[in-house]
Amino acid sequence: MKKKLNGKTATALICAFALSVASAAMALDLGDILKKGAIGIAGGWLVTAISPQMNDFINTITFNKGVAYDGYTKVVPIVSIGDGARIGAAQVGATTQSAIDRTKAVAQLEGEFSSVRATALIPIDSTNPIQRFRRVKGVGVTAIINVKL
Repeated sequence: MKKKLNGKTATALICAFALSVASAAMALDLGDILKKGAIGIAGGWLVTAISPQMNDFINTITFNKGVAYDGYTKVVPIVSIGDGARIGAAQVGATTQSAIDRTKAVAQLEGEFSSVRATALIPIDSTNPIQRFRRVKGVGVTAIINVKL
């Protein structure tokens, strides 16, 4: 029988894991790229492992505030493409189960134009946007969870 984690426990686990991975990577004195890659892979694994509990937590919060999503939802890792290493998760929502099933991650693209900073969150069908980067149509981001490292 699987034990469910509440939202506070899941958040605490993400924070503790992020700090321990970051500390271990710094202690090994790896190159910056290797550290970010290891943190990203470990963070993606952790998000995937506790995604059902995080999805239930977000759905409970939004239901209690009267803004529940009317459709299918799940939590997937955020794959950041840009400045800084982050471990994050996004809840995605769609009106069809097949669209949700095809969504494996959310690509986070960041850019600046003049003094305006923009972040785009795009549901994609792969956890590796370098290998493959295809948007899943009909899916939107309904919530985000980030821990800055």
